[in-house]
Amino acid sequence: MHTHTDVPTYLPDLYSQQAIRDTYPHYARLRELGPVVWLARQRAYALPRYAECKQVLLDDATFISGDGVALNPITNRLSRGTTLNSDGDDHARRRALLSHRLTPRALRAMREIVDGQAAAAVEAAIARGHIDGVELATALPMSVVPDLIGWPQHGRDNLLRWAGATFDALGPINRQSVKSAPSGLEMMRFARRITRDREIIPGGAGHDVLQAADEGKLAHSECPALMLDYLAPSLDTTIGAIASSLHLFAKYPDQWELLKADPTLIPNAVNEVVRFEAPVRAFSRKAIRDVELGGTTIPKGARVVVIYGSANRDPLQWDDPDTFDIRRDAARQLGFGHGTHGCAGQGLARLETQAMLRALLERVDRIEITGQPEWAMNNIIHRYGRLPVQLIPA
Repeated sequence: MHTHTDVPTYLPDLYSQQAIRDTYPHYARLRELGPVVWLARQRAYALPRYAECKQVLLDDATFISGDGVALNPITNRLSRGTTLNSDGDDHARRRALLSHRLTPRALRAMREIVDGQAAAAVEAAIARGHIDGVELATALPMSVVPDLIGWPQHGRDNLLRWAGATFDALGPINRQSVKSAPSGLEMMRFARRITRDREIIPGGAGHDVLQAADEGKLAHSECPALMLDYLAPSLDTTIGAIASSLHLFAKYPDQWELLKADPTLIPNAVNEVVRFEAPVRAFSRKAIRDVELGGTTIPKGARVVVIYGSANRDPLQWDDPDTFDIRRDAARQLGFGHGTHGCAGQGLARLETQAMLRALLERVDRIEITGQPEWAMNNIIHRYGRLPVQLIPA
């Protein structure tokens, strides 16, 4: 097999429940070990630093996604045909189906509706007093995203559970991915049924996909995977960013005051939230040839793990990386990925998170943490599962 004698080895499991709950000490130890670290449990090369993560993301010809981005061979086989798991022209073709709905112009047209939904969510939360910040964070993506796709009303109750399962499956085969596997299959079955029975609400992105299939631009068999492609990644990630915003501005009231004094900082604040608490922990890539990385030769066929959450806190790249500071230039954070596979929906995620911050700034004097926050258990998603807060009205 591979010789990794020249590469430091990391024995702890990055995907244990403990490491999911308290992930940053693991990243710090990995970064100290070097630019490339062999993960004994996953039999893959971890990239804990910024420079190597960025290098891999920009070299999609060498580090491919077409054989999957999971650390789970079953998922990698099952998810062929999704945008995330394709390369080159194939990837560009799938991506183009949705791109016109996510242009700056299209997003500007949505802004008013999204702002209205954010304001309603915040007002309801203020009225209730003590709330779970995750529920508040869920309200906006759950009202924006399924409408954008044209997902039928009767299939929305399960979406969050299903979306979480699709991310769990991208981790290694462990208790977590096995436990959520039935939910992932349920989601696939539902997507197949609604595309077959044409239950997609007209006017949404899902309808565009069916139309493209009718016109022969893609196979009808590709449609269900593409529906999920647009949906699953757009929920947990944005919910994570919004919930982390609530938590960080409650924990660092001086930063909240800065934002109140200067709302033009909102777009950068979103970058800093995503830098500080990257909603996606890591994806993998497969090397298609022997390649030099961080002074190490990665052998052909090996997997590398791009750890976004660690790159975003690399002291070689950031001053005081463990300090949350909305004034720093956080634009180069890797929380949305980078390069060809950079997050297609990041404009929408930014729109939603900014809308929530605007709605909060207008109505809330301060955010108070009222209980012990808990991290959600997921191999890939880094977000709160529970966040007891109170919004003190302005």
